[in-house]
Amino acid sequence: MTAPLTPAAAAEALVAGHHGDPFAVLGLHALDGKLVLRALRPEADGVEVLDAKTGRRLAALSPTPGAPGLFEGVIPRRKKRFAYKLRMTRGTDVWEERDAYAHGPRLGEMDEYLLGEGTHNALWKALGAHVGPHEGVPGTHFAVWAPNASRVSVVGDFNGWDGRRHVMRRRGATGIHEIFIPDLGDGAIYKYEVLDQHRNLLPLKADPVGFGAELPPKTASVVRDLNSYDWSDQGWMERRGARQKIDQPISIYEVHLESWRRVPEEEDRPVTYRELAEQLVSYTREMGFTHIELTPISEYPFGGSWGYQPVGLFAPTSRFGTPDDFRAFVEACHAADLGVIIDWVPGHFPTDAHGLGQFDGTPLYEHADPKEGYHPDWNTLVYNYGRTEVQNFLIANARYWFEEFHIDGLRVDAVASMLYRDYSRKEGEWVPNKDGGRENLEAIAFLQRMNEVVYAADDSILTAAEESTAFPGVSAPTDTGGLGFGFKWNMGWMNDTLRYMGEDPINRKYHHDKMTFGLHYAFTENFILPLSHDEVVHGKGSLLGRMPGDDWQRFANLRTYFGFMYGHPGKKLMFMGGEFGQAKEWNNETSLDWHLLEDPLHAGMQAWVRDLNRFYVATPSLFQQDSSPEGFQWIDGGNAADSILSWARLGNEGAAPVLVVSNFTPVPRTGFRIGVPAPGPWAEALNSDAETYGGSGMGSPDGAEAEPIPAHGCAHSIEITIPPLATVFYESKRAGAR
Repeated sequence: MTAPLTPAAAAEALVAGHHGDPFAVLGLHALDGKLVLRALRPEADGVEVLDAKTGRRLAALSPTPGAPGLFEGVIPRRKKRFAYKLRMTRGTDVWEERDAYAHGPRLGEMDEYLLGEGTHNALWKALGAHVGPHEGVPGTHFAVWAPNASRVSVVGDFNGWDGRRHVMRRRGATGIHEIFIPDLGDGAIYKYEVLDQHRNLLPLKADPVGFGAELPPKTASVVRDLNSYDWSDQGWMERRGARQKIDQPISIYEVHLESWRRVPEEEDRPVTYRELAEQLVSYTREMGFTHIELTPISEYPFGGSWGYQPVGLFAPTSRFGTPDDFRAFVEACHAADLGVIIDWVPGHFPTDAHGLGQFDGTPLYEHADPKEGYHPDWNTLVYNYGRTEVQNFLIANARYWFEEFHIDGLRVDAVASMLYRDYSRKEGEWVPNKDGGRENLEAIAFLQRMNEVVYAADDSILTAAEESTAFPGVSAPTDTGGLGFGFKWNMGWMNDTLRYMGEDPINRKYHHDKMTFGLHYAFTENFILPLSHDEVVHGKGSLLGRMPGDDWQRFANLRTYFGFMYGHPGKKLMFMGGEFGQAKEWNNETSLDWHLLEDPLHAGMQAWVRDLNRFYVATPSLFQQDSSPEGFQWIDGGNAADSILSWARLGNEGAAPVLVVSNFTPVPRTGFRIGVPAPGPWAEALNSDAETYGGSGMGSPDGAEAEPIPAHGCAHSIEITIPPLATVFYESKRAGAR
């Protein structure tokens, strides 16, 4: 009897699935001057070796004694490595495959160095599943970080989900495992099977750097070829930098794709990326917005999270199509001169078994201590920002969306929860920083580094922080101690003004400061004024529903409020449905109530928002000095008794000043004299009380000529009619008004 070619211990370990280095045994190897080939094919009865070039049969492998599924044999008349295939038989079935263990590593020394150092800013180009040839053979290369795993395998339909079949090669101290699987391509479904350091089998894991995912509730990753898309948006990419500066108009339409519009004729399915490229893009463009902001589109298992509990940070959700379908949507936005911002969630991740938690049997991405690694508000895990590899993972993900999908901006979610170690925690439930304070120094350093990296790679992009505290310098440069964001959401403005608008007009005079307080800090950051999805959920009702009064007054109040927002310093953001007065609270599982546009009041609201956007974009004084006190002048901010606010917006030299007047009571004011910053004619440019918007039609449609009558600290003034519950914009028509 011929002695086995494979040592018994190695054979046993291979069959058991816990061999530490299968590449040292499987495939072609020299043994005693002969060329030996071993293949682990437990699904086969027999295995033959073929010459890959000629197809000629070279040898039949024999079963290894005591190791079911392992085959071995000497290749006659061959001394050097050669390209081969395996022919398997099982009963009457016959099939051929190339052998993954015929191929060497694909990651280079520089990849290994950068991965080990945690500075691989193009991490996705090394890790994940990459379609493309290796050593002249088509297939897919897989690489994953799991430093504490004793074994990692790629499993899928292609190998019967058998973790012994494609055990990966461990790359030294980096903790990276990699393998090239021949002839596997786009669309293949896979997961990682991981044994922890004690050889315990963990739940199957989705790829942390996977570019595609199965349609939920399924949870596997999907191989996606990122190299097949041919972009044609170069014109937009070259000019977007000028469009996204703080002195430019930015008006954002926030959208949750699954509920923006659905197709009732087809089981009420959501529209696809390709359909959105037509429907959403044309609608947003018609409405005059400059940007679309998407709630998170990184793959997420639970629809009720709205995407804010993602598992696949590198995978556009499959709910609406493939990654290339999403690219087509982005490109359609750019063709329509619309920027695309996506919500990005680096603050926490869900505990789903297939996700990042305990990825290799240890708290790899999260903190080990629940006082640091568990978020009580959302039942989620918190990233360990102090770990270099985790920072690298997140920062590379930010770059990935900009580089691979031509995204124009990232809005970073829940920044406040990242900045403070005691965020939403009781005494004794959090760990102070190294200095004994509550600030999360590691998270602060991460956010600063993220902004430095993405802006250094391309300074035409923008980042924005959803940050609800008074943390200083959120949008200040990192070299001055700031976090380095381009913009910050003004949550204080939103909370104060919405509370004011919820008051009955008769009581508003007692809360006047809520509408003016924001100007005390309006220029301390580069602010965005957000009326986001968070303001129309959890029992808050819709924006329209939060307004007091009868139907006419509720619509008038909301039109007044929108006008106030567009006249106020700061970029604008409005969640879908607000623009036409969605009546019900937002439901993420159903479409917006588009049928409401058959009602003239809802149609009037939509027309008002459209015209506000168009006027805003066309009027430099409303945006050029958004972040500078020189761009704002109170005319009368103290008229609490009448609940009337008036102010001027000023642009750069030569820009016509704009006067904004908001009346927050249903009482019209005729013959009202108000100061203006420039002499000459003033035209009524926009009036929320116009009949076309559903108003009463009061105002000063013929405008007014400024007279040398001092008022409100101005040398000139005009006499106007102020409509009830209305915001009116007046524009100076004097040449060289400023």
